[in-house]
Amino acid sequence: MGGSHKLSEDDLAQRRDAMIEFQIKHRGITTPSVLDAIRRIHRESFVPPEVRQFAYDDAPMVIKAGHTLAQPYVIAMMVDALNLTGSERVLDVGTGSGYQAAILGCLASEVYSIERIPELAEEARQALANEGVDNVEVRVGDSSLGCPDQAPFDAIVVTAGGTRPPEALLHQLKVGGRMVIPLGKDALVQELVRVTRVSETEFRSDDIADIAFHALHGEFDGHDDGLSSRTPFGRWVLNDRETNLTDRIRQQATPFDRVEDMPLDALMERIGDARVVLIGEASHGTSEFYLARQRITRALIERKGFSFVTIEGDWPDAARVDHYVRHAEYPPSEWTAFARFPTWMWRNEEVRGFVDWLRAHNALLPASERVAFHGLDLYSMYNSIRAILEYLDDVDPDTATIARQRYSCLAPFRANPGDYGKAALNPNYETCEKPVLEMLRDLQVRHRTYAEHDSERFLNTIQNARLVANAEEYYRTMFYGSRSAWNIRDTHMFETLEHLLKHYGENSRAIVWAHNSHVGDSAATEMSLRDEFNIGRLCRARFGSRAYSIGFGTDTGTVAAASDWDCPIEIKELKPSIKGSYESLCHKTGVAHFLLPLRGGDGILVNGLSTRHLERAIGVIYRPETERQSHYFEAQLPKQFDEYIWLDQTSAVTPLATESLKGMPDTYPFGV
Repeated sequence: MGGSHKLSEDDLAQRRDAMIEFQIKHRGITTPSVLDAIRRIHRESFVPPEVRQFAYDDAPMVIKAGHTLAQPYVIAMMVDALNLTGSERVLDVGTGSGYQAAILGCLASEVYSIERIPELAEEARQALANEGVDNVEVRVGDSSLGCPDQAPFDAIVVTAGGTRPPEALLHQLKVGGRMVIPLGKDALVQELVRVTRVSETEFRSDDIADIAFHALHGEFDGHDDGLSSRTPFGRWVLNDRETNLTDRIRQQATPFDRVEDMPLDALMERIGDARVVLIGEASHGTSEFYLARQRITRALIERKGFSFVTIEGDWPDAARVDHYVRHAEYPPSEWTAFARFPTWMWRNEEVRGFVDWLRAHNALLPASERVAFHGLDLYSMYNSIRAILEYLDDVDPDTATIARQRYSCLAPFRANPGDYGKAALNPNYETCEKPVLEMLRDLQVRHRTYAEHDSERFLNTIQNARLVANAEEYYRTMFYGSRSAWNIRDTHMFETLEHLLKHYGENSRAIVWAHNSHVGDSAATEMSLRDEFNIGRLCRARFGSRAYSIGFGTDTGTVAAASDWDCPIEIKELKPSIKGSYESLCHKTGVAHFLLPLRGGDGILVNGLSTRHLERAIGVIYRPETERQSHYFEAQLPKQFDEYIWLDQTSAVTPLATESLKGMPDTYPFGV
């Protein structure tokens, strides 16, 4: 079958080059020596013959004895984090196939590799010899004990970790040496950490990235205490429970035929007097999620008098929409709203329909009662700086001059803000933290003077200044680990929401549009194992029962997404939901569309759904070839959301066509 297809050396070389270019370099690993080492070593030599054609896929591979060979990018990231110069002595803990040891052999002077399974160790020795790598010694032994007779080491890399680094390995590091190891409470949810030995007794750790080294062995393994799908009894119990859950979902759900017919009366009652309603989406490119969210939003505005809508989008771009929908009198910003990647996320026909509706709705209201539209995100650092300067040029030219001087620190990184984070890694580099915070403080001090001039424009300016300060911190810390960057971003979104509620008064009410991963309570997902939190968690902590969150799910259809960051939009086919997921449970009901109340819902159902299941999340990137690793995580649905909306088959959003925008007035936010 697929394994019998034999590829030529040229085919494999082309795949190796493509792997380096698209899986590794495009994700930020650009160290020449690391790329050269990966290019030299033939990955296909370290996997079973029957799967060699898949050696360069962007996925882990099963080798022998239940072991896996990590995906190429993960190995590149771990090796790159060691900062090897060529003269080091390195300990590789967990030889496996020997592929990582071979790469280390190209980058270091001596490598000792420990493997506990003799069969794997022998095969690794043979593969290393075939590749001409002669500076790696493979030993059989207890990996956690390392190689004390050859210690100390300049660097140690560990391919499987636990909750903390083994003491024996820590003390085999030289002072100044680095260890890279995955750590976490759960093997499926770990953080890749670099530990540096600062002195004989002190160690410093830096988070590098989230990582998962172990895939589930069975469809429900790890989902329930003491039950395993690898035993007949466990499989029977688990399958019976899932069947009962599907039946109960069918009984408790409120079905509907089309999004346009979605019943809202009971949902409005359940939302009650909530001050914040968070409405999610399971992907950033699904039409029905946008349409259903807008239908709920219109009802909240018309029936319950909600004050403003906020989105997982940049503040200055959303400000153009706000200017348009509230018929503002001051000139709009010059840029086109949501013109950067991923353009289709907000520049689509579905959002355009809501924006036009909101403008028409507001036209009938006094200016003070018009519903606003704001962005929560922080990726628009340079447009925000531009908006601040435009405002200050109008109202305070002297302060505008000071602002230009302070923000000039960030100017060299305009083309790629991520480069600022790389520069900030150098302890001798003077970051931009101080000048941007000084600018924010100066604007806050001038609050009364500026607000009297135009309170709405000042709100826009002060929020842009907050955004620049938080974005500076975000980019400055992003290379220390994904956890800190995620938490900075969602804290910024939550604080923006709080500032808006304060601005619009104590009776104001807010609607949040963002991905499920932001609006669902992170404490009910594996994010909590990484000490990550999101706007949904912060809203529940702040507003309690007056925060109501709504999640979405789908099974099949199409989605607008890219294959990688900054790549073109593609209309991709969704793979059917996998066994053991909430999506699979909902699909098996046979009900095409339904609402499912979770807060205060049927006790038996809520209890059953509170057992951990997989849940799918697709952002602006969709990689169906690595569906399980890339797009599923574990969650407890009733603790994550107050309501769940199921749309079994869905379709991609429709990006705005240039032709449809020609002839629009200058105030139109999406431009041409």
